[in-house]
Amino acid sequence: MSGVFTTGTHTDSAEPAPACTRPLAPLGLLAELTYRCPLQCPYCSNPLVMPRGGELSADEWGRVFREAADLGVLQVHLSGGEPCARKDLEEILIGAVEAGLYTNLITSGVTLTRERLAGLANLGLDHVQVSIQDTDPENADRISGYKGGLPKKRDVCRWVRELDLPLTVNVVVHRHNIDNVAALIDFAVEAGAGRIEIANTQYYAWALKNRAALIPTREQFYRSLEVVRAAKERLKGILVFDVVAHDHYAVRPKPCMGGWGRSLIDITPTGKVLPCHAAETIPNLGIETVRERPLRDIWLDGPAFQKYRGTAWMKEPCKSCDRCEIDWGGCRCQALAVTGDAANADPACALSPWHEKFAAVAERESDAPSPPFIYRRMSQGTPVT
Repeated sequence: MSGVFTTGTHTDSAEPAPACTRPLAPLGLLAELTYRCPLQCPYCSNPLVMPRGGELSADEWGRVFREAADLGVLQVHLSGGEPCARKDLEEILIGAVEAGLYTNLITSGVTLTRERLAGLANLGLDHVQVSIQDTDPENADRISGYKGGLPKKRDVCRWVRELDLPLTVNVVVHRHNIDNVAALIDFAVEAGAGRIEIANTQYYAWALKNRAALIPTREQFYRSLEVVRAAKERLKGILVFDVVAHDHYAVRPKPCMGGWGRSLIDITPTGKVLPCHAAETIPNLGIETVRERPLRDIWLDGPAFQKYRGTAWMKEPCKSCDRCEIDWGGCRCQALAVTGDAANADPACALSPWHEKFAAVAERESDAPSPPFIYRRMSQGTPVT
């Protein structure tokens, strides 16, 4: 991966960690329907190299949704890429609705029509999440690599509310839009959203490749936190905030995905079953697919889920830490990217031997001029020229 520094040798083996206590049912399923997308966002979490193998069919997704419901999953997030790039999205949605799952469409909105959105609502869609890049149209175009996206996103947000669907606005923040957090919050309020996700960029996949272009200064990050704190107080009862903090400026890690293999299942377009978006970056996990094995079996004892589930796998300083069952060791993918071993302490933690170097990279890169974005070119969008 571009931009990674390592201070050790990767030591993962193919053997899973010792079996741990039987996990509770996952609450959510992230269904990545396709990696196709009209946007070219430089922080995209999709793989740098597209996987081989055909996308799961609508019938296969329907079976997966039934298996998920039987396992105890309550909600499914229809994501991508851009899920609306699937011509059979309606059929896929029907499968989720018939399985009894709460359905959330995560979309950029730029390819949606009101007619199609109304049709999805009529089929039983429960919730829509719209991503925006900035409230400044020119900057939004530059970030997404797509012309004219912001006006369309405003339209989609309006249609969502006209159809009486709950709306979440999502924005990934970085050095090129973090100073506009107040305006982004105002956008969500004006759009009638009940919830806003303000997610500081997580540095893996395309974001890691673009880290030097994306990483904000410490001062920018802390200013944005103050803006968010004030807005939370002002907008109580109007807007719910979900904030993902910046790892490089943290002192303790966050529980990635609520803890490895604890609350979420991620299924890729080709059917790979993962504990998180980036888990494929860790070699020798023994990743399985829904085409090979039932979802329940993969969740309960699949090697990829057992590998870092619980605490038995932990090394010091995580092993004896009084927070080991609060943050569950933090992010395994970040530990691998920075230290070369996914079992090492997340460098976001001040107790990690790699923390100072991790923070120093952020300070150095954020103070330097931003290099040009490296875009993911893989769709039929209208790229910015």
